Amino acid sequence: MADSTHAIISRTRRSATVPGSGRARRVRGDTLLGAVAAAFVLAQLVLVRPGMGLGWDETVYVSQVSPHAPAAFFSAPRARGVPLLVAPIASWSSSTALLRVYLALLSGLGLYLALRVWRGLFPSGVLALAGALYASLWVTLFYGPQAMPNYWVAIGALVCAGCLLRVRADGSTAGRTAARTRMRTPAGGGDRAAALWGRDRAALWGLVAGAALMAWMRPVDAAWVALPLLALALYHRAWQALAALLAGLAAGAAEWVIEAYTSYGGLFQRLSDGSAIQGGLGWHFAVVDQLRSLGGRALCRPCTGALPNPVVTAWWFVLPLLAAFGLVLAVRARRSGPTLLALACAATAAFPYLFLIGYAAPRFLLPAYALLAIPVADALAHLVRTPGGNWRPLALSLVALGLAVHLGAQYAVLAHTVDRTTADRVAWDRTAAELRRLGVRPPCLLTGETAIPIAFYTGCGSAATSGNNANSTREEIVRTAQRIPVAALTTAGGAPPDYARTWPSHRLGDLRLYVAPSAQ
Repeated sequence: MADSTHAIISRTRRSATVPGSGRARRVRGDTLLGAVAAAFVLAQLVLVRPGMGLGWDETVYVSQVSPHAPAAFFSAPRARGVPLLVAPIASWSSSTALLRVYLALLSGLGLYLALRVWRGLFPSGVLALAGALYASLWVTLFYGPQAMPNYWVAIGALVCAGCLLRVRADGSTAGRTAARTRMRTPAGGGDRAAALWGRDRAALWGLVAGAALMAWMRPVDAAWVALPLLALALYHRAWQALAALLAGLAAGAAEWVIEAYTSYGGLFQRLSDGSAIQGGLGWHFAVVDQLRSLGGRALCRPCTGALPNPVVTAWWFVLPLLAAFGLVLAVRARRSGPTLLALACAATAAFPYLFLIGYAAPRFLLPAYALLAIPVADALAHLVRTPGGNWRPLALSLVALGLAVHLGAQYAVLAHTVDRTTADRVAWDRTAAELRRLGVRPPCLLTGETAIPIAFYTGCGSAATSGNNANSTREEIVRTAQRIPVAALTTAGGAPPDYARTWPSHRLGDLRLYVAPSAQ
């Protein structure tokens, strides 16, 4: 890594002979990254559409800060980062479209800042291509404007890895300067290793911010991503970088840990409950499950059925091959540090979702895709250009054709997923309207099939007596029905809970609504 940093510094010094040339390149690079981020925002607004209603998990997060409906049950694995993220809009407005636009703009800004952290470690063209590759995945476009945590873990991971590398690069410069001036330092090996790490204050604060963002969103995911970063800082005894990383993780996870003791019976109990909700963490080969989810399944649980068309999944097999090729190129060029760290963080981010849980969701791997995008873009850039900077026409044509097919497949999956998801959420809204017509109006309570999202759409609270979202008892629901409107929802052919068997029932599509007599 020191060699790559030295090359960057040497190029910068040579360009300094032309006044303003280095600044002009930086401006061009920032403009290129900004263009990618702007295109990402525009694609979200056009392809995902701001009017798409809130999903199940989104209603849980948004209800924590929204005056529109009571807060839904907050299960053990969830963290308060998303409610904090949406609070500036959701705390005063019930407009889903406004929230989507806000999140799309914020996700574009996050992508720009995260890529900008890597400037100087890779050429701006490579970073722009990496951003475009990541932003063009259907799963990135679909979840960018949603009130969900995984995209933001990815942004935090990019920021953390890039900032740690910037601290290292700054330290390498400082170390060489010290050697040239023959500065005397203590002879301890740890001190010499730590001396290689610089005092780039902006990068250190970036480490704090990136780690805090990850831990705010998903503390356990943050720990997995941070493993290679912690190992690298410890290996080099870079105490300032280590302290910044740990401080960020602690700041982000502090509320989650405190809440574990106040609401979940302690930290280990919360971790245990979270594991149980995920089906019990242990050895599960979920690679095939993830492949099945690439066809547009937001949650693949249980994950059965045929695999998607090979055109849809081909990129998933090409991705690790290109990433490995990027590492080979970096090793040959004696600049392997940034590439190796990105790959290591991607591997630890993906590991629990590929091998430790028994189901899949495509959003789980967003941090890994973001980190892999940089070495993949580096590999593609080397494939289409010679070392002298000239284009390779045949390679360029083949890469362009492959990317065109890939983008077409991504758009097809995205369009299908958006249409299906929008239809589901329109159905929830229709059910909410029917419940209001039947007299179930706030304050009110829903229980049963899909009660959590439909309750939010109706403006009601939700309750469950069993399952992952259990937060009430049969007796409590019966008592509540004597005070406010209550409805129990079942599938059309399902049986209602025993306390609701005598309640008037109403068929609506695939649901049957049992409404307590007090609401009639």
